[in-house]
Amino acid sequence: MSKRLDYNQIAPAGVKALGGVYGYIMQSSLPPVLVDLVYLRISQINNCAYCLDMHTRDLLKKGQNIEKIALVQAWREASNLFDERERAALAWAETVTRVADTGVPDQAYEAVHAVFDERELVDLTIAIGLMNTYNRMAISFRNTPQAALEK
Repeated sequence: MSKRLDYNQIAPAGVKALGGVYGYIMQSSLPPVLVDLVYLRISQINNCAYCLDMHTRDLLKKGQNIEKIALVQAWREASNLFDERERAALAWAETVTRVADTGVPDQAYEAVHAVFDERELVDLTIAIGLMNTYNRMAISFRNTPQAALEK
């Protein structure tokens, strides 16, 4: 697949606005590794090769082991690799990303709210929305993953 267009060049103000939201999340109290795990899981759900490549690389740079990264998609079965907050964040990311199918049930909210305070939960949900937006941009306009450029 070839890139359809460069949205960074066409709508720099829009991309900058998204970057502002990204910056907000990075300065929040959410741990950066937790955020990257959530970003990776959302990108798996959405099949975004560009973002899968980027977040895998980010997690590796942050010292996460390959086994944990490889098992993000099956985190429930590999739950001993993920702490309580990571499991709650991954479950919340899944239900919010699939909102049209899940309706984000009360049980999911209660589970995540048990381990995240209100501010963290709002910030986590903003991060989830942002990554879903980035996935849709990268997929729609066919951003090429770094790994494909290296071949």
